[in-house]
Amino acid sequence: MRATVDFAPLFRSSVGFDRMLNALDLASRIPAVDNWPPYDIVKTGEDDYRIDMAVAGLAEADLTITQERNTLVVTGRKAPESQSAAEYLHRGIAGREFERRFDLAEHMKVTDAHFENGLLSITLKREIPEAMKPRRIAITSSTARAEEAVPQIEARKEAA
Repeated sequence: MRATVDFAPLFRSSVGFDRMLNALDLASRIPAVDNWPPYDIVKTGEDDYRIDMAVAGLAEADLTITQERNTLVVTGRKAPESQSAAEYLHRGIAGREFERRFDLAEHMKVTDAHFENGLLSITLKREIPEAMKPRRIAITSSTARAEEAVPQIEARKEAA
């Protein structure tokens, strides 16, 4: 039996983390799902990631990768085999259909997908827009603001 975690105190003391807290809450309620196909998630750099999936028995044409907002969906559907005279005595290579979903953080983008020797590699990169990156805010003093607000009029000085 799983222990339930109450995230209510975190909602009261944090700002902007509601999506993450909702995901944690949802993850604690979802029962364990099928673990096929096996996969690895590798962090290859500060903002670079790679998902490697072992999809033995499937061809490149049997795989579909789509990104819908913050969800990456990898689907495998094996093309139906033509009836052959071969009779399997043991069939251990799984060729079943699957759909694997990955929740992505904000600004994650799939940059490449590569299939070789039964291994599907999906490369992801976090690309934060310039408007979202940290920027330095200049601080002005109240005396500088007062001088800017009051226009100064200079009179021409005439010799007497």
